[in-house]
Amino acid sequence: MRAKRRFTIAAMAVGALGMGVSAASNASVVKATAAASSIRGQTINVAIAYPAPKAELAKFTAQTGVKVNWNYIQWDSLQTKIAAAAEAHSYFADVADVDWSKVGEYYATKWFLPLNSYFPLSGVKAQYPQAASFIRNGKLLGMPMDASLLVTTVNEKDFKAAGIKQDPTTLAQYEADLKAVAAKTSVKHPLDIPLAAAEGLSTYWYEMTAAFGGQVLSSTYKPQFTSPSSPGYKALAWMVNAYKTGLVPKANLNMQDYQALETDQAHNLTASVFSDYSGDVGTIYNVPAQSKVVGQVNYIPTPGLHGVAPNLGNPDGIGIPAQAKHVAAAVAFIRWMEQPANQAAFAGANGAADVISTFPLPANRGGLADLVKSGKVPGAATLAALLEHHSRAIFPAGAPPWYAQFSNAVYTNIHSAAAGAESVSAAISAIASTVKGLAG
Repeated sequence: MRAKRRFTIAAMAVGALGMGVSAASNASVVKATAAASSIRGQTINVAIAYPAPKAELAKFTAQTGVKVNWNYIQWDSLQTKIAAAAEAHSYFADVADVDWSKVGEYYATKWFLPLNSYFPLSGVKAQYPQAASFIRNGKLLGMPMDASLLVTTVNEKDFKAAGIKQDPTTLAQYEADLKAVAAKTSVKHPLDIPLAAAEGLSTYWYEMTAAFGGQVLSSTYKPQFTSPSSPGYKALAWMVNAYKTGLVPKANLNMQDYQALETDQAHNLTASVFSDYSGDVGTIYNVPAQSKVVGQVNYIPTPGLHGVAPNLGNPDGIGIPAQAKHVAAAVAFIRWMEQPANQAAFAGANGAADVISTFPLPANRGGLADLVKSGKVPGAATLAALLEHHSRAIFPAGAPPWYAQFSNAVYTNIHSAAAGAESVSAAISAIASTVKGLAG
């Protein structure tokens, strides 16, 4: 969910990632759609939590004859507007944001049109590493609009100063290394965990649970974290213990995700973030104006219980609301947004002019390959490997329709446990009780 996390401009190379769909073939599809559906002269409303790429958008209008009223609305406000319009069965937009965390809700409410007839699932699955997040029971509720991962970052300079010669691959070694940094360097609280009651704390727990070898909900949305021996229970206990034993700065109890990253990690008050966001090295830590650790922080494969752990995805998508007035033009717009050349341009392949501010990695493999060929972005092959080989959806059956209530219970109770207001056991019980009440 993007409510509490900022998007990041991709600042990375991604290796050889396959051919994907060519920009030329997508362009021809857009033109064919325009001609066949008589969309020229239409005006569509687009509501996305990104600012408009004005130069590229002008090209779309010139190509198709479709004018675009692009409404850049902050994530929280946008979700409210989407829900209000859908519940009133009123027109709001022809194209709107479909976040990974909303797919279950949109499947149940039918607020968005399935896109299968426009984008066959076989092709989507082949071209988009994070496609599964937008498919529910065979229905494609949104096209992936970007690629985003939860990743681990470390300050290599601090780790080296502590005598650490290679990056940790297990949780046991990771914890030992953090303790070594605390004992041998000036960074006395080396682990960054945002413990404020906000969405970033929930996703941190999901990633930590995956590292312990599990998932928080089953494919039928049953709690998988109630036993003290379960990965989810161990992950929550590990996070709370890390705070109480001083591995995490005390002030983090009331810090949200990007507040902590920009205050702690970027100013060398911490030396590692276990569940960071892909792109942060290039857009926070290596930006001299806001960072004291330029050139020091790298991505590493996320440590797991017995080796490298999965990296959970939290991408955004784009879809067509059920009350849309110009469906054919909306499809043409989505195809244009998905063109590999455009995806690469939005991430910086053509320089600053075509960048969508805060856009992360291209969603499809063609866009990733184009980004590499451009030579315009610094390299980070680790992220490419993580996206291709270690990325998976947060929930095996997709986000439940009651995800917002679930996440609220997660971050509220983890925060409470860290603050000492309740035990880890009580926090686990409260979260599980919420799931049972919601899932029935």
